[in-house]
Amino acid sequence: MSIKVLYFASLRETLGYSHETLTLPAGVATLGDLRSHLARRGGVWESLGEGRNVRAAINQEMVGAEVVVADRDEIAFFPPVTGG
Repeated sequence: MSIKVLYFASLRETLGYSHETLTLPAGVATLGDLRSHLARRGGVWESLGEGRNVRAAINQEMVGAEVVVADRDEIAFFPPVTGG
């Protein structure tokens, strides 16, 4: 399963990425699983880990950690407040 992940605002600055395309490994089925998977990269990626205040959208719709990720989804992560 391949997805596109977008990072916005301070997350983009912290991670050093604005976007990436990922092929998800087995066992990564929900948005929460994806966040945990990314956080396991360590270092700055821990800013996406459990308990961190990060909002998310799938295909431009705000969603919770329990939502299942589908092939070709676009997932965006951003801090709770972003400015213009």
